Amino acid sequence: MHKNKLKAIEASIKAGEAIMNIYKQDFAVEYKEDNSPLTLADQEANKVIMSYLETTSIPIISEENKTIDYSDRKSWKTCWIVDPLDGTKEFVKKNGEFTVNIALIDEQKSIFGVIYVPAQRILYVGDVETQTSYKVEVPQGEFDVDTLLKKANPLKPSQSSNPIRVVGSRSHMNQDTLDYVEKLKDTHHKPVEIVSKGSSLKFCLVAEGEADVYPRYAPTMEWDTAAGQAICKAVGLRVISLDTNEEMLYNRENLLNGYFHVKTTL
Repeated sequence: MHKNKLKAIEASIKAGEAIMNIYKQDFAVEYKEDNSPLTLADQEANKVIMSYLETTSIPIISEENKTIDYSDRKSWKTCWIVDPLDGTKEFVKKNGEFTVNIALIDEQKSIFGVIYVPAQRILYVGDVETQTSYKVEVPQGEFDVDTLLKKANPLKPSQSSNPIRVVGSRSHMNQDTLDYVEKLKDTHHKPVEIVSKGSSLKFCLVAEGEADVYPRYAPTMEWDTAAGQAICKAVGLRVISLDTNEEMLYNRENLLNGYFHVKTTL
């Protein structure tokens, strides 16, 4: 694996350690202009990730960095897209369903993604180039990332399911999603089960065959989805923008995503 990809993996794990140091304590919560929560953990994780990725000479878009104007970004062929702590609401609730997301973008397409779950020490990696995604438990203490990946289990999406398992958000279940569920029932004549998860773990559920479809009818940003898209794409799943009916693209002028579906064969 290329050294830049290994750096991204190591950065996610080290950021996870910084997050857990704060998670175990009482921590203060601030609110951004859009009322989304921000904790010291977001900021500390961002510092760790920047210290790794800045050595790659690839430009970085991060939720916790100052927004870079599109006039500067539009010439980038490749870039990193980072969410140092995805699922801050889950972090604040202390339910463990928060992640570190790092994605590598090439020509606006997500080609490599890392999602690390610090509270469970679970690492997901997807590499579109090799068409493989895998999952591995990260040991405590020192370890070599290359050696760790040799112990990883490949992900495999579900081929068919009864009931159809639809990923829903713990925070964003809405009428559009419920309407989509009814449409699935009518089209496939099967019962539907809702599987709830926080953060980018929703992508991982579909990639590892624990769910069949993830319809998203609520706002997300590029850093919420880029890593999960690579993990899904590497196992043959499609992350389709409902605005274009095409693969969702990145490093756009507007970093706010439209609605999308992550689908198996449905």
